[in-house]
Amino acid sequence: MPALSVVVPCLNEEGTLVELHGRLHEVAAGLGLGQGGLEVVLVDDGSTDATLDLARGLADTDPSTVVLRLSRNFGKEAAMLAGLRAATGDAVALLDGDLQHPPELLASMYTLLTTTDAEQVVARRDRAEDPFVRSVLSRLYYRLVNSLIETVRIQDGVGDFRVMSRAFLDALLALPERNRFSKGLFSWVGFPTATVSYRNVSRGEGRSAWTLRSLLNYGIDGALAFNTRPLRLLMHLGGWAVLAAVAYLVWLLVGYLLHGVTQPGYITTIAVITGLSGVQLLAVGVMGEYVGRIYQEVKARPSYLVHEVIRHEDGGSDDGTGGVG
Repeated sequence: MPALSVVVPCLNEEGTLVELHGRLHEVAAGLGLGQGGLEVVLVDDGSTDATLDLARGLADTDPSTVVLRLSRNFGKEAAMLAGLRAATGDAVALLDGDLQHPPELLASMYTLLTTTDAEQVVARRDRAEDPFVRSVLSRLYYRLVNSLIETVRIQDGVGDFRVMSRAFLDALLALPERNRFSKGLFSWVGFPTATVSYRNVSRGEGRSAWTLRSLLNYGIDGALAFNTRPLRLLMHLGGWAVLAAVAYLVWLLVGYLLHGVTQPGYITTIAVITGLSGVQLLAVGVMGEYVGRIYQEVKARPSYLVHEVIRHEDGGSDDGTGGVG
């Protein structure tokens, strides 16, 4: 069993994969892990460039490298889950393949994990080089999410980059849900946690797969994944709307008694109908999100399908048909 497994979800990482692989082995050598002490799990999440070919070449020449080829693009959450389930090390690290998570930081993180009572060590990046608008929006988002979530707290700047003990990982993998929001799950599991700070690093090559739309959807996932408070807020909003309507009716009645009918009220009627319709659509949308998540869970489809498992000792690859998660 290796001392450290490193899980790397890969989506079109042909420009950085080989460099990342080499730097991971340098880190392992610096830690003195020795032969068989490192396992590198590369998860190809439906890449359309040469990522799979490069990963296959690394597995063919390096016994410590295992490649999981998913049957299509299932998204980063599914790719992370597949890699974490395949990892066999006593400690398991998770980092991105674009070099924005510096592999050299793993040395101090792994040392901290093995020399303290921490069950996970997370890397927290600063936002010194982030654009001002993005930095402000990020802080506002985390404040909003933490105000909604009832059971966990999510730190700004803390992502998926972390090193976990086997006990922590076993607890994480025991969670059966399919709509996974890993930032929240990592916090929900609990256990003693240590934090290592690092400076933000630019992407090694290529463009990020995160678009404004995907970031918005991810933000919605974070807001809804660990609480039902939005439903409660809608109930409060409905209550205030009713009170406002009653107050308005009283105001109209008083005006009628004092002054009689002074205007037909067309604009008022349209404004009230439009406002209440917006509230109703908002309520239906929020409830629909929760119902949709229940629907996905009830269907119980796997989070991913493994098409191929590529290992050095096989001299090639295994048919992964039937490998699900």
